[in-house]
Amino acid sequence: MINGNTELIAHIGYPTHAFKAPMIYNPYFDHIGVNARVMPMGCQSADYPAFLQAVFTLTNIRGALITMPHKVTTVGLLDRASPTVQVAGSCNAVRKGADGRLEGDMFDGEGFVRGVQRKGLKLVGARALVVGSGGVGSAIAASLAAAGVSALSLFDVHGPSAQGLSERLRQNYPALEAVVGSNDPAGFDLVVNATPMGMNEGDAMPMDVSRIDRATFVGEVVMRTEMTAFLKAAQLRGCSVQVGSDMLFEQIPAYLEFFGFPTTTAEVLRSVAKLNY
Repeated sequence: MINGNTELIAHIGYPTHAFKAPMIYNPYFDHIGVNARVMPMGCQSADYPAFLQAVFTLTNIRGALITMPHKVTTVGLLDRASPTVQVAGSCNAVRKGADGRLEGDMFDGEGFVRGVQRKGLKLVGARALVVGSGGVGSAIAASLAAAGVSALSLFDVHGPSAQGLSERLRQNYPALEAVVGSNDPAGFDLVVNATPMGMNEGDAMPMDVSRIDRATFVGEVVMRTEMTAFLKAAQLRGCSVQVGSDMLFEQIPAYLEFFGFPTTTAEVLRSVAKLNY
């Protein structure tokens, strides 16, 4: 039930057909008796800067979840950015501070890292490949560096994006080996598809799956389906995998705290979620 006392969290991105957050947050709010709703809001890139400012003029707005393709653009629209936002160069959570200024944080990387660690992957000293250096890929790379990986290989079809990310990583993690330019997945402990490849039927693979070692852990960020073609192919090779929605479930407790709601665990969220694909 939505009424005059309902607080809103805007879920801003484009297109909205793959949005899963409302099917997790809203059942959880019902479960704990909080009168709040996550609302999908489709906004294209040209309209986004003005829309973000406008949505925070609403008197019942609690915050905003930011998703593709706006995570990088958001950084330049903030008054205050967390250290993770500064390293990642992207932002997926915005709120208005007590002084009325917009402040942002980034939880994609934290959610991804927490998920793979809970599945038993040891990240300290590990070697990782992250394909895609946009908002989510940059966030995952930043969080992997913070978690203690020894080497990160970065690839993006837009070379300067990967190069810029590697430079920000080196500035903040001088001991990290950060290299750019190849999406060859051979020889890594962890490989991550942080591109939109897999959102649409028939998309090309983000990397050559036949080159992935069987002992490699494979992660995905696409949530259009539970098991993307990429993850299915990796699983057939015997790899352990993490589906895109795991990253979402693991980061939601951090979001809830950021927005000032009662926090929870990924297990509780999964027990009440009403996901469909």
